[in-house]
Amino acid sequence: MTQIDLGWGSGPSARYEQLAEPFRPLFQKIRSTAVARDVERRLPYDEIKALRAAGFTAVRVPSEFGGAGATLPELFNLLIELSEAGSNVTNAVRAHFGFTEDVLNSPNPERRALWLGRIGEKTLFGNGHTEVGDSKLQAFSTTVSKKNGGYVLNGRKYYTTGTLFADWINIAAQHENGEPVGVVVSRHAKGVDVLDDWDGFGQALTASGTTIFTDAPVEPGQIVPVTDRFKYSNPFYQLVHLAALAGIGRAAAGDVARLVKERTRVFSHGNANSVSADPQILQIVGRVRGNSYAAGLIVLKVAEALQRAHEAQLSGDEGRTAAAVTIAEIELDQAVTVVSDLILEATTILFDALGASSSARNLALDRYWRNARTIASHNPRVYRDRIVGDFAVNGTPPPGQYRIGTPG
Repeated sequence: MTQIDLGWGSGPSARYEQLAEPFRPLFQKIRSTAVARDVERRLPYDEIKALRAAGFTAVRVPSEFGGAGATLPELFNLLIELSEAGSNVTNAVRAHFGFTEDVLNSPNPERRALWLGRIGEKTLFGNGHTEVGDSKLQAFSTTVSKKNGGYVLNGRKYYTTGTLFADWINIAAQHENGEPVGVVVSRHAKGVDVLDDWDGFGQALTASGTTIFTDAPVEPGQIVPVTDRFKYSNPFYQLVHLAALAGIGRAAAGDVARLVKERTRVFSHGNANSVSADPQILQIVGRVRGNSYAAGLIVLKVAEALQRAHEAQLSGDEGRTAAAVTIAEIELDQAVTVVSDLILEATTILFDALGASSSARNLALDRYWRNARTIASHNPRVYRDRIVGDFAVNGTPPPGQYRIGTPG
């Protein structure tokens, strides 16, 4: 069935159904095992391997490098569908798609050809950006320095989501000359130690723990100034989270509708002889679905702004790019609180339609709220409305790249 037939609205392009069709059997398989993975805390190695083999991780790569050349709205619609199957998997490939954007926008044709070729050949990327503990806000404690005629990386990163599944790692570090840079190292290189120590109550299967680098060799010629990163990286990475939230909402909507239909017991103070005919229960089901529908549409609208920013950056016009990125960031910030609230409400009220039995561990319905709450805590939404208000009233542009650490 098409997305239209399912009531989620049309896709972002005339070819979207054709683009999505090969991946949907994989999405269904991922969803069919989602509860077992959550209960057993089983990481999605096989699921990610299958997505790579099917070409999903190369969907943004141009056809001449073995990909599908998907637009950003097409990518984000696919990420919503994947998140309906399993939001942990979406989070695990988030860094990979971010690195793909970096390469797609690279002004260096050799770098672009090298990495697009590798991604087209099913290579997968992880990340190493955030540092915890007493790391400083102004600079990374992870460093790149010369040793024995080459460069090596030393440091410790956390929230290295997806790196446990990856072939290569894209890392933010401090060059020995004092400049912030991006570097690429092999996930399997000597001196790279990836730990599965993420202990969040949600998104537990994303391998978002620690990666330690001890004189890890840096890929030759792959030290890139931070200024060369794709300009819309901040709204891009956050929109992946919103796509995951929209997908969680769709999954929750499907489960609550199915479980209401299957219920045979009714309460004496209900409104009908079957739960599926009770108007109050149907209202809850409709609210969950409506929230999820709205969240998905908002995500696709912001994806259009990202596409405009991408096209502006490719044009080489700095003024056009800066303006497009500012608007993309504002559209993203306008969406964060709204989408988060829609899905947090949906994943809470679904239990009101089902009764106490819905809390059974074997159903794992709580994972929807746990995952949504965890995602909504990233890159704090508490600041978003203030940023939008300052733009609307005073014309203040959004802050751009975010950093976290101790001040001073």
